[in-house]
Amino acid sequence: MISETPRVRFAPSPTGYLHVGGLRTALYNYLFAKKNNGTFILRIEDTDRNRFVEGAIDNLIDSLKWCGLNFDEGPQVGGDFEPYLQSERLYLYHKHALQLIDNGHAYYCFCTPDRLEKLREEQQRLKLPQAKYDKHCCSLSKETVAENLNNNLPYVIRLNVPSNLKVNFNDIIRGDVEFDSNNIDDQVLIKSDGYPTYHLANVVDDHQMKITHVIRGEEWLSSTPKHILLYNFFEWEKPLFAHLPLLLNADRSKLSKRQGDVAVEDYRGKGYLKEALVNFVALLGWNAGDDVEFYQMESLIEKFSLERVNKSGAVFDLEKLKWLNAEHLRKKSADELLTLLKLELNESEYNNVNLSDDYLLSIIEVMRERVSFVKEFITNCKYFYEQPNEFDEAAITKNWNPETPGQLKLLNDVFSILNLPTREDYEIALAKVALELNIGKGKLIHPLRLAVSGQSTGAGMFDLLYILGKEEVLKRINSAILRINQTT
Repeated sequence: MISETPRVRFAPSPTGYLHVGGLRTALYNYLFAKKNNGTFILRIEDTDRNRFVEGAIDNLIDSLKWCGLNFDEGPQVGGDFEPYLQSERLYLYHKHALQLIDNGHAYYCFCTPDRLEKLREEQQRLKLPQAKYDKHCCSLSKETVAENLNNNLPYVIRLNVPSNLKVNFNDIIRGDVEFDSNNIDDQVLIKSDGYPTYHLANVVDDHQMKITHVIRGEEWLSSTPKHILLYNFFEWEKPLFAHLPLLLNADRSKLSKRQGDVAVEDYRGKGYLKEALVNFVALLGWNAGDDVEFYQMESLIEKFSLERVNKSGAVFDLEKLKWLNAEHLRKKSADELLTLLKLELNESEYNNVNLSDDYLLSIIEVMRERVSFVKEFITNCKYFYEQPNEFDEAAITKNWNPETPGQLKLLNDVFSILNLPTREDYEIALAKVALELNIGKGKLIHPLRLAVSGQSTGAGMFDLLYILGKEEVLKRINSAILRINQTT
């Protein structure tokens, strides 16, 4: 009997990166397991040796762990059902394939690639709805099969699909699903290289590892009747199935790399927070029945249920991901952001600039509401890390005039006599100069901002002066006056 305690698995193929669709499948399995005190298993389905990519397994595991999806059983962790790499379980698949042959539910097929190609072309010529194997080798005598095997003829092992059978199952997301066996091909179970196909290995391993729920993408829905037949042929109890909706581009085409990034490592490399990516992916096809969109992992676990997963495809909205990234960033503590900022600085052009934690925390304080990514604590305010050597030309044209050098000189003189000035001290000093000149404060703030930052926007003016410190502010004002004089 299948356990009442859920055992679910994420079973990717090591063909490269972790696709965001794969991340969603892994996440839903993880959330379902944690919500129900179950077990989350990682199994690597590496039987397609032609598509195997060296290093892909480590990359998959690293991406899962970065997202916080720590598996209870699997490679590097172990468990009661080792090994968790299918390439190390080949003996199991051959054993069960031979069992199917003995029971008449599978057969050896010796057809050559040339014959299969001609069969396919003939079916296309007849405009048949789908290409299917014609069971040519199913009727071979035992003597012929034995002779072919003794002569080492290449072969595959095929599933013997019965005719005129209705294959039914209940999908947690899609309800009752039915397939006509006349439309199901005699699927290859063991390939000519001795490796199993996904269909046999998947069913054998799910049974052996006591999987209770198979939660996977919609693209596997059409394979499920083949799996149901295998469970029936082996007389095994079937797990429950839940097929997740497709991920779509904005034009509702299937999400693909041709229209943008699809790998977890791409979004990680661009600076998206793992919390934001997980939050975003969780909402691609699921909602809790309310208007909440911001989730941490703990609340996702608490709220998640397969019954709330939609049938229709989910659109991958990059703008929503960016919004969630900004929201998660702002919810982080100053110390968390400090750690992330220091890591970002180590990878930037300012990795050799010696800045105190207090200085960086001041930047975080004034820029937190102005950024969406950690890297923007640097790229959006480089003036905190170096004196500007370029100035916003449009802002110069608008805000600098013949009176600007004299006005900046007055500000410089007033600032220079301040003793450990606060934000308020700078603001009072600037107001005093504006009053003396009988002009609005804005007439001074805009040229001053350009002088010290090179930009027309950014951190609050008096926050900027306070964080830079008096000596740095005076130096930058003098440099700006010199620049103005040289260009007029």
